[in-house]
Amino acid sequence: MKIVRKTEPEECVDEFVSAAFSDYAMSNDVALNYEDYWFVAEDDEGNIIGSITGRAYYNEVHIGDLIIDKNCRGQNIGTKLVTVVEEEYRRKGFAKVSLTTFGFQAPEFYKKLGYSLEFIREDPDPKLSKYFYCKAL
Repeated sequence: MKIVRKTEPEECVDEFVSAAFSDYAMSNDVALNYEDYWFVAEDDEGNIIGSITGRAYYNEVHIGDLIIDKNCRGQNIGTKLVTVVEEEYRRKGFAKVSLTTFGFQAPEFYKKLGYSLEFIREDPDPKLSKYFYCKAL
């Protein structure tokens, strides 16, 4: 056996992961419901000014990245992107949304959107403390 680092996604790896996840979930009588998602906010000229990415699986949606162009912050773009994810997956029957954020990023933002703080993994540098949030749908 050897371990190989892949620098780009490969279809064969995606197929392996998908099949293995599905098989394991089914063997435990759990619906996988696996789905990656990407939503973008565009300005009137079609330029991307924000994005939210993540994945849904089992009964949970995870927000991986929420990024807003630095010149467009404070315009509720982040709120709108999070709301789109929540609405999309509520309609699909998912139960909750989870995410992590660092102290220098957006803990207060998610709190304002109704996310409950589950845990803080403290770091000597408070900016690098990691906040774990969840919200029922």
